[in-house]
Order: sequence, then structure tokens, then C-alpha cells
Amino acid sequence: MSKMKTKSSVKKRFRFTATGKVKAGAGNKRHMLTAKTTTMKRQNRGMFVLDKQDGDTVKQWLPYGLDR
Repeated sequence: MSKMKTKSSVKKRFRFTATGKVKAGAGNKRHMLTAKTTTMKRQNRGMFVLDKQDGDTVKQWLPYGLDR
């Protein structure tokens, strides 16, 4: 049986915590930043933990985990 493929875009966008939760970067911080409030830009700097349902979906896209 052939190997399952990992989605390449998911490898670049998500990280795992030590307990197995999935972290993702915040959105709305790439362009048109002059129209966004300072508070919004500051809160979107770091990463955040996804909900369990979304994390499970991401883990399906990474059948063998991340190589890091």
C-alpha cells in the first residue's frame, strides 16, 4: 500500500505544542495595515491554539506529523 501524502501548505502554517495541541498564526496581518487598529495588529503578532475540532482536522492533513 502506498504512503499517504502530507499537505505541503500545512507543514508551513502549523506547529504542535508539547501536549499535542495545534498552534497557528493569526490572520489579518499581511496588507492594508493602516486601516487596522493598533490593538488588532498587536494581538495578531503571536500564534494561538486552535480549537480541538480544527486541530483534529489539521492532524488528518499531517498523517506522519511534522519532522521538527
